[in-house]
Amino acid sequence: MTRLSKIYDLIVFDWDGTVMDSTAAIAASIQSACRDFGLPVPSDADARHVIGMGLREALRHAVPQAEEYQYEPLADRYRHYFMAQDGAIPLYAEAHETILELHGAGYLLAVATGKSRAGLSRVLESSGLGSYFHATRTADQTFSKPHPAMLLEIIDELGVAADRVLMVGDTTHDLQMAINAGVDAVGVTHGAHPVEQLRGLHPLALVDDFVELRAWFKANA
Repeated sequence: MTRLSKIYDLIVFDWDGTVMDSTAAIAASIQSACRDFGLPVPSDADARHVIGMGLREALRHAVPQAEEYQYEPLADRYRHYFMAQDGAIPLYAEAHETILELHGAGYLLAVATGKSRAGLSRVLESSGLGSYFHATRTADQTFSKPHPAMLLEIIDELGVAADRVLMVGDTTHDLQMAINAGVDAVGVTHGAHPVEQLRGLHPLALVDDFVELRAWFKANA
């Protein structure tokens, strides 16, 4: 993947629905938590739409009928369901190889995710990818997507110019965050949001999987 002249110095990945195939598990966990509390159960589309936001914000959007005091126990119940299957959720095919190849080619790598710090630390360790990322931001550290804070903080930490940064994500929250931060973005279509919604935010490219993403990197990054 080494190029004579790289266009980007830093590639930032979302995690859920982008690197890890966790969309269905997250949506089902939101729905199960709502059932336990007797709250209206969001549709699959509504439960998937909030993926990428911080958990509290996601629940407020997915279950606006809940009382404010219910969101914390609802979040705890969500964690109960999600963590019961967390260890069995796979990375997308070729994700591991792509990240290792990018690292070996000299790119700085980062993660900007709606996960908590504890949740991201857990999956970075279980996947064996933690040492390949130079910076990470989670939704409980700073503002939730699509606010640009995650990207801006990573850019500042690593000392990279915004026009040398590429965001890779599967949701409109990721792409809008990139727009808000003034960085380029590529959308992946195997995650939470429909391709039509992603296309509406005009990313540089839309790819279906990591095979296509690796080919795009080799030609364009």
